[in-house]
Amino acid sequence: MKFLKIVLVTLAIALNLLLVPAAWASSDKPKYTSNPDYIEVTETLTALLAAKNSPSPEQNETYTPEELQQKISQLEFLKYSLETGKTWGQCRNDTGKTLAVYGPKAKKSVSEYDNALYFLEAGQTTKDKWDCDGFYLPSDLKATDLSAIDKAAQALTGSVAVKIVDGTQLVATANPETTAVEFNVPTAKAFKPGEVNWFVPDVSQAYIDTQLPNAPTKQND
Repeated sequence: MKFLKIVLVTLAIALNLLLVPAAWASSDKPKYTSNPDYIEVTETLTALLAAKNSPSPEQNETYTPEELQQKISQLEFLKYSLETGKTWGQCRNDTGKTLAVYGPKAKKSVSEYDNALYFLEAGQTTKDKWDCDGFYLPSDLKATDLSAIDKAAQALTGSVAVKIVDGTQLVATANPETTAVEFNVPTAKAFKPGEVNWFVPDVSQAYIDTQLPNAPTKQND
């Protein structure tokens, strides 16, 4: 009987040694690999690299060779930024007006949307580690130099939500001559109402300016 117990204990130890390495292997996988932004950036980068290396010019008709290389370089840098482990984005408002930005919902929120709309005062930056998902472009404004990670640069009219990728800082400014909103994030994506589970209203900049600023900022955190 004593011998049988020794055998059982030995088998249990051996089985444990076999299972533990597998558990370690799964836990060693970096968290950023499951980040939707990282997955999208990686997939797009892979596709663009394949287009660049393709002997057939028809494989890529969206970009010129120079634009393609620039896009690849941007995505490589963005991929590196995501691999540093930053799981939040940051927004700065240099438009001179109130900027509507998207961020985490309050814990007790009953909203059906994935995030919430906040109002960022001019000259302010959202606080560190508060994930700014992007900003809202009012119905009477236009944006310039918007470039999605899977599309070439394009101009946009209002009533859209502009998304930024984790690990980046969006700086929104206003062109003094055209009043168009300009920003420094070339890999943003834009969504019209219904294309994403975000609240995308149909209001003007004048209405946004009537809202009290409530976005958490570096000054009031």
